[in-house]
Amino acid sequence: MTTNTKKIKILFRHRSMEMGGVEKVLLSILNNINPNIFDMTVCLTLNQGELRNEFPSHVKKIYLTDGKEDFSKNSILRKVQLISRRIKLKRLTKNHNIVDKIINDTFDIEIGMDYRDYDAVLNSTNKNSKKIGWSHSEINVPKLKPLVPYILNSFPKFDHIIYCSVKIKEMMHHYHPELKYPPEIVIINAIPIEEIKKKAAEKIDPFPPIPTFVSIGRLHTRKGFHKLIDAHAQLMKEGLIHHIIILGEGEERENLQNQIRSNGVENSFILAGNKMNPYPYIKNADYFILPSESEAWPLVIAEALILQKPIIATNVGDIGMMIEDRETGYLINYDTNEMYHAMKEFISNQKLITHIRENLKNIESQFDNKKIFDEIEQTLINLAKK
Repeated sequence: MTTNTKKIKILFRHRSMEMGGVEKVLLSILNNINPNIFDMTVCLTLNQGELRNEFPSHVKKIYLTDGKEDFSKNSILRKVQLISRRIKLKRLTKNHNIVDKIINDTFDIEIGMDYRDYDAVLNSTNKNSKKIGWSHSEINVPKLKPLVPYILNSFPKFDHIIYCSVKIKEMMHHYHPELKYPPEIVIINAIPIEEIKKKAAEKIDPFPPIPTFVSIGRLHTRKGFHKLIDAHAQLMKEGLIHHIIILGEGEERENLQNQIRSNGVENSFILAGNKMNPYPYIKNADYFILPSESEAWPLVIAEALILQKPIIATNVGDIGMMIEDRETGYLINYDTNEMYHAMKEFISNQKLITHIRENLKNIESQFDNKKIFDEIEQTLINLAKK
């Protein structure tokens, strides 16, 4: 295709741009698919999150409501603004014509980057556009249970489904074999290898001179940090001194902070909040740990592998395809006792750590970004032709 050929117009719908895996996937797509072929627009429901200004210059950004960052610092006025935004969002949800007037354009393809964006795409008044649903979540996650009927109702209405992991597709078909599925493809998440290495070189305050684990994730129950606190506290009681640093924010912060206090580990289990650049923390840590109840194809595992960090991770989603147990990492079940034993092994078994580090030296060869973006581009081109 030449630059004189009419571009394929794509609208990406997403709720907001808080630091997270889906948001990083969206940014990687916008930065890497060919702007000479695709004319890209992003519509955010909320202009909110640490990554809201990270879109490349050739991508048009639209938003339906202001983000919390733009609200007043006065608590009373801020509360009024939040209520006002809630009312506006309810009105927009009921009347998609208003949303389309705000967007004020038509597109060849509309993409819902997350299940929360499906309704916005499927109810677009642009009936001629092809609709894509991107699936990042395991269907059997307890937190998703109330939304399963909505997701199952949405899937057959799409023109195409893109899964970010083999496991997610397999689980959908296993639990719901009767569903009428549209055409589907699995496209794993791309990894910006050179960018990760460059950002990892940024200087941060040195970690304490004791074994340090880092984890990254939203502070939600399914991320397993509550189990990790208990495993950590048990190791500390036994005299296996170490630190754990968690990067991320979320609704569970207060509960986790209370649990940290009740276990008496305030000085060794640190909730460090979101970091625009988390990579120096991975690089400077001794180990990475991901104690999640569920994942798909987690970018953060790939990022830790690129930085050649020994990893402990629950064997969920596609993690077992990313890590070879006891060779390039250590796989466990979602269980406090297994987290405890795995961390104990990492802290005390230097032979195992040396073996894993040696195997991580050539790990980059398993990531083929060009193939990933070629698959995305070809899927979009083929769909636009139909």
